[in-house]
Amino acid sequence: MSSKTPAGEPASDGSTVLSADERKKRYKKSLNLPKTSFPMRANLAQNEPRSQKRWKKEKLYQQIQQRRADADTYVFHDGPPYANGDIHVGHLLNKVLKDIVVRSSHMEGLQCDYIPGWDCHGLPIEHKVLQGLVEKGKMDAIRDLDEDVRRMAVRRECARYAGKYVKTQSQQMQRLLTQANYDQPYLTMQRDYEAGVLEVFADLVDEELIYRSLKPVHWSIANETALAEAELEYQDREDPSIYVLFRAADSAAVARIFDAQVSADVSFMIWTTTPWTLPANRLIAVHEDINYSLVHYRLQGQGLQEHGQQSAEPREVLAVVADDLVEPVGQQAEVESFEVLGHAPGSRLVNLRYLHPFLDDFDDTTSDDGRVVTASYVTLDDGTGLVHTAPGHGQEDYQTGLREGIEVYCPVRGDGTYDDTVPQWIQGVSIWDANELIVNELQRSGSLFHHLRFVHSYPHDWRSKTPVIFRATEQWFIAVDQPGRQRPVSLRDAALQAAEESIDFVPKWGEKRLRGMLESRPDWCISRQRAWGLPIPAFRRADGSIFLTVASVRAVAEAFRRKGSDAWFEGSPEELLESYDAAADPQAPEGLEISGLTKLYDIFDVWFESGSSWNAVLRQRDLGFPADLYLEGSDQHRGWFQLSLLPALGVTGQPPFRRLLTHGFIVDKDGRKMSKSLGNALVVDDLLKQYGADVCRWWVSSLAYEVDIKVDLGYFNVASESYRKVRNTLRFLLSNLADFNPQEHALDLADIEADSIDGWALQQATDLGHRVREAYSAQQMRSAHLALFDFCNDTLSSVYLDAVKDRLYCDRPDSRRRRRTQSTLHHIAELLCTLLAPILPHTADEAWEALHGSGSGSGSESVHLATHPPLAYQASAQWAQVLETRDRVLKALEEAKGRGLENSLDAGVALQDDGALAPFGDDLADLFGVSRVELTADGGLEIQDLREQPRCERSWRRDATVSQRSDGGFLSDRDAEAVGLA
Repeated sequence: MSSKTPAGEPASDGSTVLSADERKKRYKKSLNLPKTSFPMRANLAQNEPRSQKRWKKEKLYQQIQQRRADADTYVFHDGPPYANGDIHVGHLLNKVLKDIVVRSSHMEGLQCDYIPGWDCHGLPIEHKVLQGLVEKGKMDAIRDLDEDVRRMAVRRECARYAGKYVKTQSQQMQRLLTQANYDQPYLTMQRDYEAGVLEVFADLVDEELIYRSLKPVHWSIANETALAEAELEYQDREDPSIYVLFRAADSAAVARIFDAQVSADVSFMIWTTTPWTLPANRLIAVHEDINYSLVHYRLQGQGLQEHGQQSAEPREVLAVVADDLVEPVGQQAEVESFEVLGHAPGSRLVNLRYLHPFLDDFDDTTSDDGRVVTASYVTLDDGTGLVHTAPGHGQEDYQTGLREGIEVYCPVRGDGTYDDTVPQWIQGVSIWDANELIVNELQRSGSLFHHLRFVHSYPHDWRSKTPVIFRATEQWFIAVDQPGRQRPVSLRDAALQAAEESIDFVPKWGEKRLRGMLESRPDWCISRQRAWGLPIPAFRRADGSIFLTVASVRAVAEAFRRKGSDAWFEGSPEELLESYDAAADPQAPEGLEISGLTKLYDIFDVWFESGSSWNAVLRQRDLGFPADLYLEGSDQHRGWFQLSLLPALGVTGQPPFRRLLTHGFIVDKDGRKMSKSLGNALVVDDLLKQYGADVCRWWVSSLAYEVDIKVDLGYFNVASESYRKVRNTLRFLLSNLADFNPQEHALDLADIEADSIDGWALQQATDLGHRVREAYSAQQMRSAHLALFDFCNDTLSSVYLDAVKDRLYCDRPDSRRRRRTQSTLHHIAELLCTLLAPILPHTADEAWEALHGSGSGSGSESVHLATHPPLAYQASAQWAQVLETRDRVLKALEEAKGRGLENSLDAGVALQDDGALAPFGDDLADLFGVSRVELTADGGLEIQDLREQPRCERSWRRDATVSQRSDGGFLSDRDAEAVGLA
């Protein structure tokens, strides 16, 4: 048109000229504006429970299993949390990591029937129940009951308590959107499970790896039971540190060994931090290759310190001390002076006798105790180089006593008080109170060389938080250094070999940690002295001997499978051994009378129960053995990992797992352990109400889980913002597919040009799929998280979606270019939903429904029934050069904006090109965010100011085709076509 036609009058071509406002409305109405049922606001705390309810109603987990019934199997086994209290942030970490493994396996099309489990027996629950009975005033009535009746009263309460928290924790874990067979969990108190544990025990009995012995074990005084290594935690404790003089029975003989002349008594000086064990002393150990000195110490009062008081009288002491420790001991005691009178190797001190400072029975020279012996564990790290040895109160002491033929003497009762075999002045006294009495007695008798108090790390009962002791009692053990009957390798050696050759560790340092635990562990004490647990099926015969055979254990297992372990307390030996046939049992003792048997009441260590889950769950439920993966915190190298490995090797000869994944512990931002008592614990329910499960899961997936994880609310705020960006990316994809029907409109991948921006995006999505799926397979959740976030935030939002926004909004709805881009968006949206589903199950499912239906309740299948879509696309190799050019252009545009060019659509770009960029010409302007691109034979890079050129009133672009149209508006050819104008 050569001149403007007034609004409302017909133009020369017959169309009506519109006013500016009318054109604006018409143009806006003609845009393909985004539309989706997928909301911007997630409202996770409200919407996730609805998804959870819908999944449960639709039996989604069962559908997943049915869909993959004939697929390859991935065996992932759940380590059972303890059924005691609400879940905490550590459970959040552990359960979400596990769920990502399960869901990513399902998304690969694998069958993974994940059975959640709970550890239900044991001391912590019994302790809580007994506290409750005391508070209710019921304990006195229970104490007076018959043994079986009393134990059953406690067990019934414990079973109710455990059942309550199994239900509570199950609901809480499902609120984390975890996917598992919650309808059929495994509980260590279930009948079938208990029978499965006894079957493992029977096989170990058959391998001759089970024995009963009087040995020192970790003992909880507070709970009056033996403890395993895994039930210990170390806390700082202040204890006495004393140097004690054990007078030589023949000082002259000692002096001759040192080639010295003496006129006073000679003593062997020992150092201990447990004065309460001195009544049980039976030997003094030296190292045969260490050199010792006979030293004359002169003390001026300091050496006689007691509670701040000093003696004014000087004191002379002749004592045997290791050469290298003579001076350190003197400095510790602040002696006035010392003189070394002679030297001798430890080997020459063997069989010298000594007198106990306050026990009279050491005067018997025919006894095997009261002697100096050698031991390889004697070191020069601290003390005096002479080690006080009480076989009833220490593992090394016990071994030395065995070698020397010494009786295992333990005068300490289960409640931590002395029996009547000790001197009267400490009989019935608590060992902790006795420390001071013993120090005073040593002071009085002149046997105390030096006394101070010091703080050191000391083992405590993990539940009562009270210090434990070594105490010799009759217990059941699994031998770790003894070859099995059918397997010539010991459990220790087999486990070390498996760690080196058969097990994959994630992270790699897990191997060193597990090996260290295995190398130093003693025989496994598997018995406890409590009511709430699985009974060890042992009986005592009338002659006092123990009756337990492979066949008898299997018979009791049958009884437990029918009636549960309560049958031990409610049934007679005849009933428990109903299926036992003594005549068919080669191990049956001669003259066995079932009616004359008495039940014993030791129960299994709960670690033996949970450590048998590979049999009681994986094998009994035909899930597959061994498991492909065990995943737990780093404390389980000492616990469940190790204590599953040992019995599995003993029974099957192979590890119960192929891979061990270890994660760190949750600590606060200052690195302190989280606990309610410290006031720094985060409550999972509060996190879910504030952020929702998907945000919490997104946070978990972002973690470098191999180390301890610092956390406070600020970290969840960061995760929430990161999640929002991913959600907004999904929303953009979905909102631009509202008019896209993949069956009618989708282009085949082969028809999408390799040099188009869509082809580039498909290549990036293909690469993303490979990276994320490989990361899931290797359990590298953080790598998957970062790849997904970077793809959404950078590849899509910052590059691709920014470039195609114009065509999506402004192209004719059914234009090939727009349909090509929509086809690409659909492929990417499908892929993102399946890749995000293991981490963000609610959000991915919500997006999937929006993509394939009309939102919740549309009847579309859940994303969790899907598998990753086949996406394999190869874009032009020249895209790397194109993107490098884009970086140069964007930098030049930023510089131009500094000179007054505010909007990049007001710019054009002139680019020198040797032909490499020409194939990409259709997308370059969109990729650079400008109105036009001109490729030239020379001239480098130039930013053109187009502000004097006409601008399209619909798309705001200033391309070369913009002109006034018949409705009076200025439009590009593309936009004019979209609104139906010439």
